[in-house]
Amino acid sequence: MYPANDLPSVPPEERPPHAPGYAQWPAGNSPPAAAPHAAQAATNQPPRRKRPKPGERRVQILQILSSMLAQPTPERVTTAVLAARLGVSEAGLYRHFASKAQMLEALIESIEDSVLGQIRQISADKAGPRADRIVTAVLEYGERNPGMARVMAGDALVGEHERLQQRMTQFFNKLEAALLQGLRDEAPLASDFNAQLKASILSAYIAGRLQHYARSGFQHRPTELLEPSLRKILLA
Repeated sequence: MYPANDLPSVPPEERPPHAPGYAQWPAGNSPPAAAPHAAQAATNQPPRRKRPKPGERRVQILQILSSMLAQPTPERVTTAVLAARLGVSEAGLYRHFASKAQMLEALIESIEDSVLGQIRQISADKAGPRADRIVTAVLEYGERNPGMARVMAGDALVGEHERLQQRMTQFFNKLEAALLQGLRDEAPLASDFNAQLKASILSAYIAGRLQHYARSGFQHRPTELLEPSLRKILLA
């Protein structure tokens, strides 16, 4: 069976000049004319709406949510507004996520996968300093993804379930641990207290720059004055 309007093609040698794509009708016969009302009904039928593939709607929901958070002055994100943007009912959202908190948690998971994955790659590279590259990677990610920067800064999590704030705290703990390890590897004979202090300052610097970026309506880029700031912190 072939779906409507998707008939198999006919080889060119079988196509008559007057009807390309279709085989010749037997001599003396002509194809039956379509009934006028049937042709009119076929013309008036709206096109079938393409059904999203498995997992596609979930991705669309997260993309719309991220784009709403990326607005300089974002409106409060509710499931009603989100559903309207997607052109579905709120029940349609709940087929993919049990709550808005679960949607935000999915954004946090995406941040963890992208940022911590990149940090692991930097940490595995033993050539050259790593702490400054980690700071740069995190801030560049936030700059490219303003909606995610608002989540990382915590602004998008205000008034939401406390587990979301706890998860972002864990993210920054992992970030600080990676910075500390990088500093220790770069200067193994230096004071461990000094390395811990610098890692803490760098972690706070990242959080502060992302928060300033979000609260300025994305006017102040987090990578502004990055190089001199890193020199000041790392060479102290």
